[in-house]
Amino acid sequence: MDYKFLVETFFVALSGVPVALFVTIVALIIALPAGFLLALTRINKIPVIHRLAQVYVSFVRGTPIIIQIFIVYSSVPLLLHAFFRKYNINIDVYEINPIWYAFIVFSFSTTAILIEVFRSALSTLDKGQLEAAQSVGLTTTQAYKRIVIPQILVVAMPNICTATVNLIKATSLGYAMSLNEITLRAKVAANVGYNYVEAYIDIFLVYLILCSLVEYAFKLYEKRLARYKPATV
Repeated sequence: MDYKFLVETFFVALSGVPVALFVTIVALIIALPAGFLLALTRINKIPVIHRLAQVYVSFVRGTPIIIQIFIVYSSVPLLLHAFFRKYNINIDVYEINPIWYAFIVFSFSTTAILIEVFRSALSTLDKGQLEAAQSVGLTTTQAYKRIVIPQILVVAMPNICTATVNLIKATSLGYAMSLNEITLRAKVAANVGYNYVEAYIDIFLVYLILCSLVEYAFKLYEKRLARYKPATV
């Protein structure tokens, strides 16, 4: 065990945290509203969209994320190349930063997870509350913003926390797209002296610390949301 390498590479791996967090934040910014809106289509059983959302969730659940990464990373450049070539657009698709592919893959998979999170949370809410809000003059948008969303967040927040932590851990697969994040930086450092055991220990520690801090932040936010928890008799 090379302890000097272990310490040095820990900070190398740590330098990839901003990339992992950036991908996570962007994916959540896309997935949270998309997941909520598609959950509404499933709750209200909107024709066609309801079925498409159901197929979409089943597809993501039934396929490993690494396969989704390979499909996107292999097919999107080919489609873009054909599109640019057709319209004589002088852009080299193979020079595109892989972080854009990471945004696509991780927002795609996270949206499907959040659809089910929000659907289960919405199903716990009494429909009479929405009707009561509309009866006193609130629009549907105002009713969701002031009454529905704060209450479902109380129920959904633990699952959103789990989805976020899983998303952070999934960014470790970004090395398959040459994404310069935690795993890739540590593995590149290990290539010189074949210190892969030490590198994997560093990756383990960085993700453990990062995910623990995120879980703690969510717990603090859950306490703030507790005031919206419906009263029980």
